[in-house]
Amino acid sequence: MRQHCTGEGATPVGQTGPRHPLDGVVYTPPEQAAYYLDGGIWERQTLGDTLRSAAKQVPERIAFVCEGYRMSFGELDVQSERLACGLRALGLQVHDRAMFQMGTSIDTVVALFACFKAGIVPVCSIPQYRDLEIGKLAELTNPKAYFVQADAGGRFDLVSFAAAMSERHQIPHLIVAGGAPHATGHALEGLCEGTTGPAALDISGEFGCEDVVAFQLSGGSTGVPKVIPRFHAEYQSHVRSWCARYDMQEGHVGIWALPILHNAGMMFAIVRTVLYRATTVLMPQWDVERYFDAIERERVQHAFTIGPHAPAIAAYPNVARHDLSSVRSLSTLMGAEAIERATGMPSINMFGITEGLVLTGTPESPMEVRHGSVGMPCSPYDEVRLLRPGTDEAVQIGEAGELCFRGPSTLRGYYAAPEINAVSFTPDGFFRSGDLMRAAVSDGQIVYRFEGRMKDNINRGGEKFGTEDIEHLIARHPAIADGKVVAMPDPIYGEKACAFLIVRDGYKLPTVAELGEYLLAHGLAKFKLPERIEACDAFPTTRVGKLDRAHLRATIAGKIAEESVI
Repeated sequence: MRQHCTGEGATPVGQTGPRHPLDGVVYTPPEQAAYYLDGGIWERQTLGDTLRSAAKQVPERIAFVCEGYRMSFGELDVQSERLACGLRALGLQVHDRAMFQMGTSIDTVVALFACFKAGIVPVCSIPQYRDLEIGKLAELTNPKAYFVQADAGGRFDLVSFAAAMSERHQIPHLIVAGGAPHATGHALEGLCEGTTGPAALDISGEFGCEDVVAFQLSGGSTGVPKVIPRFHAEYQSHVRSWCARYDMQEGHVGIWALPILHNAGMMFAIVRTVLYRATTVLMPQWDVERYFDAIERERVQHAFTIGPHAPAIAAYPNVARHDLSSVRSLSTLMGAEAIERATGMPSINMFGITEGLVLTGTPESPMEVRHGSVGMPCSPYDEVRLLRPGTDEAVQIGEAGELCFRGPSTLRGYYAAPEINAVSFTPDGFFRSGDLMRAAVSDGQIVYRFEGRMKDNINRGGEKFGTEDIEHLIARHPAIADGKVVAMPDPIYGEKACAFLIVRDGYKLPTVAELGEYLLAHGLAKFKLPERIEACDAFPTTRVGKLDRAHLRATIAGKIAEESVI
């Protein structure tokens, strides 16, 4: 008999507030939460209960397809319920944190929903993180469990790394998916299989829809990922408002070929699937031909892509061999015009930020909206302002300003970061994004065009990271007197890191490979490595004597432009 962790039942009307408040989390004020809940703007169920409801209604419908394996809603409900009970049997409690370094797989889906049901909070890391990032996250979130996927690290031994980090940071429970039977820690499959006895665990009432469901991460200018609490109620409503823009319907098929633990992956591949009783095709490894094959075979209706995948899709030479008639929309952070021109799939540029806003058009929007802007807010309750940088003064239509917003899913505060929170919001609660936008009137409505970022961070194919930790390590290199890292343009990834270095007297400038080896040896994630080096005698400064990063970015952009002409 299956062991059952009961947790069903929507939050009663009139009841607001988290049932299990977590220190360091900033919650929505009670009167505002009541407005969102009573008005139907927020969902009243937890994500675990949303899955339970889907499994009751459409138990045989396929929820996820991955590498030839198909899992129904009924199977996902059973497996995640068993694992949830197994996690509680280990002694994990509501709002214990669990570090995640897993890939885009059904094992990850099962592990996430088990945590949602058990009240455990996933820290949504990625397999590419190493000592520096995982160490800082572990110190901040104090996880009690560490989920790792054995084959998600490629040639890197992710299990041994996770075991070492667990020991160093005193994380008591290492849980391994797809590992060898003799591997360190608990086998995820074994925890699922070991809880098939009679019902013995009741967790009803321990947490509700206003409690934290996951810790998402935001790449910051400090180099340390900032932690963003997402909540059962607002997360689901955020997804529903986005999906409604694309007219997604129950049972629609989507495809996801990116990291599933990213905020976008959680929204599109995880939350959307259970909210819409939909099917999601997961691709653990990117391959453009297999991507088109899957769209045709599974009759995909909605696709999402970012970064280096977009130009690969637009440049795919064998589009005519595939029947793409099922596709209703493809959304992308860049390159919609090229994709639609090359493939015929209705494509839409969009803008999304983990702190809680999605801007996009619709498949029916004019091309100037779909291709020439990132659209407009999805939720009618989202408010957007463009402010003159460094002020609370609004700019005029057509003038670039800092994107600031507030709404039902807007971040109320980063986790355990009061100093950062103090400068991240306007006095009336609008979040300061650090992104520059320009508003325009198109087709009778205000749309937004992305103009770049104010902050010193880099977006390499969707992986956003700051430069402070890289520069700190570079400064310790024996051959380097000082170094600064900025974004340089790249036609495939959008941006890559470029290091401007001042060499010590008597030393040679390290090569890109030599600098990379040094940084990797000191625990930096590989995707953060500088991919170009420029020697200099001094760094440019502004009129007030501060480092002029804009000048450095312009310098390398100009050099790359000249090289492309030659």
